[in-house]
Amino acid sequence: MGREVVITGFGVLSAFGFGAEALRKNVFAGIPGFRPVSRFDARPYRSAVAAESGCAPRQRDVFLECARTALGMAGLSGPLSGSVLMGTQGDFTGLHRFWQARQRQEEPQASEDTLAESVAAFHPEAIGRELQVQGRRIAFTNGCVAASNAILHGSELIATGREELVLAGGCYLVDEEFFAKFDSGRAFARDGRLRAFSADRSGLLLGDGAAVLVLEEKERALRRGARPLARVAGWGMASDAFHVCQPHPEGTGLANAIRKALKRAALSPAELGYVNAHGTGTKLNDAAETNALKQALGEQARHVPVSSTKTMTGHTLEASGALEAVISLIALQDGCIPPTAGYTQPDPGCDLDYVPNEPRAARLQHVMSINAAFGGVNTALVLGNA
Repeated sequence: MGREVVITGFGVLSAFGFGAEALRKNVFAGIPGFRPVSRFDARPYRSAVAAESGCAPRQRDVFLECARTALGMAGLSGPLSGSVLMGTQGDFTGLHRFWQARQRQEEPQASEDTLAESVAAFHPEAIGRELQVQGRRIAFTNGCVAASNAILHGSELIATGREELVLAGGCYLVDEEFFAKFDSGRAFARDGRLRAFSADRSGLLLGDGAAVLVLEEKERALRRGARPLARVAGWGMASDAFHVCQPHPEGTGLANAIRKALKRAALSPAELGYVNAHGTGTKLNDAAETNALKQALGEQARHVPVSSTKTMTGHTLEASGALEAVISLIALQDGCIPPTAGYTQPDPGCDLDYVPNEPRAARLQHVMSINAAFGGVNTALVLGNA
């Protein structure tokens, strides 16, 4: 099975601000973070709502804040030997300002760094350089599984002895380019609420999110006196290649990823205490995800609590897997399952226990976070008590 992987620190940003306490006070209380968009003029679009954090919209700054916090929590500082693996699409904010100035026939004010930030590879490189982490620097750009792929790949590097330390995570800040694309695709919820798994759900909403986790080989962490927060017990990846943007209706790829994660963790479905779902609030995703859980967990699927925390944070795209891994870790630590907010009525095609609207106390030993993305790529991550 390889060496054991543990999480020794994390830094996180959500719509509610930086830090775990912001998540505890809002996500774990079932409070949605949606508000009118203030970062750009949303009047031309069908929707004008997102879960903005209020922070400055620059990925580099957010990445560095989360990474510094994660290293501080882990009791580490540079120079360090390890990998930096981050999910990001790149940051087009500076590039947009550059072209807007050109269109107004003004002299563009943009540094080389500002323009370079639009390249995804800039961000892990900047983190490694700034925080003196020497080793691999990889950007994952495969959409909504980018951050979870970073965590899973980092865990594999440690488990196979190729690394002892990895900084892994992702970041997405609501921007006009992707807001316009989702709006054009009529993907946004019509009523300004993301109602995952509810019969009256009408779509997704975007949100700010970022998280960076410190992954370490367990014995190394213990030797230096670190306190592991959780074990990375299992992980799985799978693809069904069903459609460029629609999930397989039976959730085949996601079910395979879940099975692989449970097998690696040496767990039966009955030993799983909670699933943090991808839960985008779209008709196709929620039904497919429900089918995937039934395939992978069998009859036990009806007994495992499942919730969508995107109903509070919004869909954070490339950051989803990292933000939701942190939420799952907090659930494990606190013995509290976050709810699915905005749930109003059951859907015959979504008939599992979705923890509607209110948090739930539970003794948790193992939790799972699952994510899916365009192109049929799927991930599952199992965390266990340290």
